[in-house]
Amino acid sequence: MIRPMRVGRHEVPISNPDKPFFPEVGLTKGDLVRYYLDVAECALPHLRRRPFHMVRYPNGVDGEFFHQKRVPKHPDFVGEQFVRFPSGHTTLFAVIDNAAALAWVINLGCIELHTWHSRIDDIERPDYMLIDLDPTTGDQWHHVREIALVVREVLDELGLASYPKTSGATGLHVLVPIRPQIRFPDVRRFAKAVAEEVERRVDDQDVATTTWRVAERRGVFVDFGQNARDRTIASAYSVRPTPDARVSAPLRWEEVPDVDPAAFTVRTMPARIAEVGDATVGMWRRKAVLAPRFERLGLEPPSL
Repeated sequence: MIRPMRVGRHEVPISNPDKPFFPEVGLTKGDLVRYYLDVAECALPHLRRRPFHMVRYPNGVDGEFFHQKRVPKHPDFVGEQFVRFPSGHTTLFAVIDNAAALAWVINLGCIELHTWHSRIDDIERPDYMLIDLDPTTGDQWHHVREIALVVREVLDELGLASYPKTSGATGLHVLVPIRPQIRFPDVRRFAKAVAEEVERRVDDQDVATTTWRVAERRGVFVDFGQNARDRTIASAYSVRPTPDARVSAPLRWEEVPDVDPAAFTVRTMPARIAEVGDATVGMWRRKAVLAPRFERLGLEPPSL
């Protein structure tokens, strides 16, 4: 069954809207589309003009999924971006710039919103830096919250605005908006120095580590490695493929010490936004110039 949905000036066909997508909590594919349209005003600033990597769950969270980089045949309101990889392989990514395009890609079974760290104006230069706090074991969430505050302390001292959000899975992301002037390897180099400073301040490998080998980790991994070309993360307000339909939720810093990621789901996020607003509002107007800060971390300045 196909049910047309009017989204702005466009009509988007939604196939099988009553198909169970999150059976444990009784959410259908149509519910997922409606959630994304409800939060589109908040989610789209994080999606616009970025290559969009599709992870498709055609039968919902309990079914099989597959990755798809190349955008299939699509209506005019869905953008596209040509990308060449170092291997010589090329593809056309979708670009999701409006609510109709968002509904269209969700109809393909994209539960999550996975985007590059860069925008199509210059895909070689990201416009944010990411510190990803990734627990090594299932009982480290309290450490994640503590480490996040140390990350903020380091970034504040560098004069960098930072925005935390739950990953929607087991960790926490801290995003730093930056001007797209520096290539990925240099942004990664800067993020590594930040992560190592956080590790030094915590000074307990059972709490925080930058150890790269998984088998040698004990504490929460302060991950700087996601700052790389064509890496993606679930963007702000993205649903995650968890039984409870959890969402990657932007936070205010004062919420971090007590935050419970299970509180943010498809059912709860619209009410949260209505109550507290969008914690990322104005974020993309606070892009910092990163290059002058390299020397403060003992790093060679990047070549621009």
